[in-house]
Amino acid sequence: MATQIEVAILGGGCFWCLEAVYLEVRGVAKVESGYMGGHQPDPTYEQVCAGATGHAEVVRIEYDVQQIGYRDILEIFFTIHDPTTLNRQGNDIGTQYRSAIYFVTPAQEAVARQVMAEMANVWDAPIVTELAPAATWYRAENYHQDYFNQHPLQGYCAFVVAPKVEKFKTTFSHHLK
Repeated sequence: MATQIEVAILGGGCFWCLEAVYLEVRGVAKVESGYMGGHQPDPTYEQVCAGATGHAEVVRIEYDVQQIGYRDILEIFFTIHDPTTLNRQGNDIGTQYRSAIYFVTPAQEAVARQVMAEMANVWDAPIVTELAPAATWYRAENYHQDYFNQHPLQGYCAFVVAPKVEKFKTTFSHHLK
């Protein structure tokens, strides 16, 4: 059976967290950290963090639709971050940390709208996740790629990223590689 690769682009706080989780998902072929949703071409990490570019930290996920569906990708997304906090995840504050789904196809938009409506019944506060068409993707600097696996004992990784990875493993064991 040939693989059929599709792309999902998600923002939910620091891209290190999302990347670390999705690298563990069965059916995910590749995950890259980057930037989307802003107005400045070729932004740097420092520019994005300064808040002047309008970009969000996002991950670009390539996945095999014969192994995992877009709905599953989104259900994981809504479990591993808080979609009710505007421009914030925990102590990470700023528009670059916003919750966002950048859809690639009209079918993805429809699934995202349906999952967001369902998740509205799960969370106690309103969901503030941005839903928008995918725009220009900018790959983050090399040192951000696979950050958690390269620096698992770094403070942020140990205290913020690792618990999200464990939550994924516990909640979605059927999706583990």
